[in-house]
Formats: sequence, C-alpha cells, structure tokens
Amino acid sequence: MAAQQDRPAPEVIMGWVERVDILPEGIQLKAKMDTGATTSSLNALNKQFFEQDGQEWIAFDIVDPENEQNTIRIKREITRYVRIIRHDGNHQRRPVVRIGLCMGDIYREAEMSLIDRSELTYQVLVGRNHMAGAILVDSARTHTQRPACP
Repeated sequence: MAAQQDRPAPEVIMGWVERVDILPEGIQLKAKMDTGATTSSLNALNKQFFEQDGQEWIAFDIVDPENEQNTIRIKREITRYVRIIRHDGNHQRRPVVRIGLCMGDIYREAEMSLIDRSELTYQVLVGRNHMAGAILVDSARTHTQRPACP
C-alpha cells in the first residue's frame, strides 16, 4: 500500500486549447496550452505599478470573457521581471506575477509574465511551468475538460 502512495499521480491529457480559471478571482478564460513556452503569460492591459507593504505590485485589466466591452481589474505582487527576445530580435521586459490556474481538476500556482495579448486569439498562454508533471498536451484535441478545482 505504501508503494502506491509514493507513485506520482498520472498526467492528465488535455487539448491544445482549454478553459482555465484564474484563482482566486474565478475568471474563466480560453487558454492556449503551449509546451514550447517555459513561462505562462497573461493578457494585461492598462498596467499600473504601485508599492504596497514595501513590495512592488501591479494592477492590470483583462478583457471580460462574458462581455468584451468590459475589463476586469486584477492586482498582484511582482515577483521578478523577465527579458523576452521576440521573433523579430527585439527585446522586451515584462513583469512576472504568481497566478493560480485551475485546469480540469488540477490547480497550479506559478509565475506568469504580463503582456498585451489583445492582438492574439487567447488571453492566456499556459507554459511548461504550469503543466510540468501534471498535464500532457494532445495537439489534435481542444476543450477536453472544464475547470473543476475543489
């Protein structure tokens, strides 16, 4: 019996596009599951930096998935900055925050870089940091599971 408890849980197979919940806000968004990206990223509009309790924080908006004319405000402490080299060779400095994501019945909190993704199809890109050891991606499937974290 003890040997079974020591085994890691089997990975869950998900599609390349899934619905995820941002927690604790409970906002459900469509996300691209991207095994080629290390760090996840989130659409962040109207970014405002501020200090709280001696730490650097950021407030930003995401597009309301139920009404694209509205936005939802989120606030998080900045954990670090990441330097991204874009496909065109230019560099970009992005703030990084910790975000909890519910994917199927899997809850993971990991770092996400904040960037304006409004020109892209999905507001969320889930990278390997959120999927490692828990999720396998089937590129032929989409929307395999709805978020259902306890």
